[in-house]
Amino acid sequence: MSLNKKSGLDHIKTMLPYLKPYWFRASLAALLSVPVGSMDALVALALKPYMDIVLIEKSVTNTTYIPFFIVAFALVQGFLIYSISYLNTWVGSKITNDVKHDMFNKLMTFDAKFFDRSTSGEIIYRFNNDVDMACNGLLTNARQFLTRIISTVSLIAVLFYNSWQLAIISVIVFLLALFPLTLVRKKLKHLMSQTVQTGSAVVTHFNEVFSGNRVITSYNLSEFLSQKFKKALDSVFSLNIKITQRTGIVSPLMHFIVSIGIGTVIWMGSFLILNNEITPGNFVSFLTALLMLYTPIKSIGNNFNSIQMSILAIERLNMTMETNPLVLNSINAKKLDFVQNKISYNNVTFEYSEGRTVLKNINIEIKVGETIALVGNSGGGKTTFVNLLPRFYDTTSGEILIDGINIKDIDLKNLRSHIAIVFQDNFLFAGTFRENIVLNNKNISDEKIYESLRNACLYDFVMSLDQKLDTQVGERGILLSGGQKQRLAIARAFLKDAGIVILDEATSALDNKSEAVVQEAINNLMKNRTVFIIAHRLSTIQNADRILVINDGQIVEEGNHKSLISSPKSFYSSLYQAQIL
Repeated sequence: MSLNKKSGLDHIKTMLPYLKPYWFRASLAALLSVPVGSMDALVALALKPYMDIVLIEKSVTNTTYIPFFIVAFALVQGFLIYSISYLNTWVGSKITNDVKHDMFNKLMTFDAKFFDRSTSGEIIYRFNNDVDMACNGLLTNARQFLTRIISTVSLIAVLFYNSWQLAIISVIVFLLALFPLTLVRKKLKHLMSQTVQTGSAVVTHFNEVFSGNRVITSYNLSEFLSQKFKKALDSVFSLNIKITQRTGIVSPLMHFIVSIGIGTVIWMGSFLILNNEITPGNFVSFLTALLMLYTPIKSIGNNFNSIQMSILAIERLNMTMETNPLVLNSINAKKLDFVQNKISYNNVTFEYSEGRTVLKNINIEIKVGETIALVGNSGGGKTTFVNLLPRFYDTTSGEILIDGINIKDIDLKNLRSHIAIVFQDNFLFAGTFRENIVLNNKNISDEKIYESLRNACLYDFVMSLDQKLDTQVGERGILLSGGQKQRLAIARAFLKDAGIVILDEATSALDNKSEAVVQEAINNLMKNRTVFIIAHRLSTIQNADRILVINDGQIVEEGNHKSLISSPKSFYSSLYQAQIL
């Protein structure tokens, strides 16, 4: 069944497994809703004997307890409401955390293409804000709904007890008052989806200011970005106004319909009293119950938007949870102990999207221990070539083999355990040097860490710090220089001790002095490993066993530095000459 064909109830049912571990507290809160909902009816019912005795018999005998009875009921009801609120908050927070944890785990299963298509604002909205909106909104509305149902049934019983004639009129008006809600739901759904999109755009703007603050400052972009942000806010404002235009009429319309019901009841009630069909006590009790029944209805339109947003958030959560990543682990996946012989690209073609071919029929074999350099024009497919090996993306056609096994048949975690990558811009987590080097491997000794730091030419710097390995690097490594971040990433790769190393323009963003130190660390890392180097600076790859020139998605030249440079008309030769001049 298509997700968009499911009803709101179907989507809500998918949340029930999250409620199961906390069913006792949730059930207790539901049970407490019964007396809370029914106490309104008891208060209304108690007014009949009180008013009949006081107004008709002109006596207060046997009625003095009723005011105290109402106050006591209010106290008990208040305590129960507090208890329900506490239990629901406890259960709601637990469920919210569980769903967020599952959504976080789901987020980490998605392939690179998913992140290519998404903005940071969309990610935050879908995986965090939607959870809050779905879980908290659902439980709050469910609590109010349950209490209101019990209260409604109890109050309607009081209405029929006091006068069946007036009760029939009141129930008909009650149903008519709810009818306007059915007219606006479909109109709201599209607008609320747009509101989420514009809301995520607002979050994206904040993230861009945080991440790009130096670019913003250096290019004097403050006013330009302020205008862009204002346009996003104007879009949110416009959508909110449209929602109000479609829903704002609901509450006044309900108020008008309810007023007709109350007016009709008062008019008919007068005749019933005069004809002695009901007592004044009946009428006061009836009117009190009716007002208690109608009052929430008059304001329900104001809560309707939040209910719809909660249901739509649940729908989006379900859609995300049921979306499978494009890169999946195969059934009965194999595991490699180590890479023994070779890596083969057989007729590999890759498209980021249909019609946008990046690699075309790539055929190459790399022996274990070889160093392969990839050069060529920007956008030619060099990074894509290496990104296919750890399955950041899957090939559109063709296959990549390691020791004769298709990498799609190798366990994903196992495959990636054999590959270490040093990027041009390496991501560092907020935390210490130690945490960023060992990552999830908690059993690494300090000596092993020190060894990796020495090999990465970072040992002296780290040991010169007051807190050494426990020094904070700042969010995204903001407290480190570019060269220090690269060497930390190289130390991380050393500690992984993988047989395959990918160096994706690891020195291109560094100055000459930093590059020399990082290049020494890279040379240490490359020893006795199969290495793929993507480089713009051809001086760093002259010792590579083979150089692949990749242009427009194809290998146009292949050989070592000496053989390629000897052909003056080769692309590599012209590129090399351009760099040394």
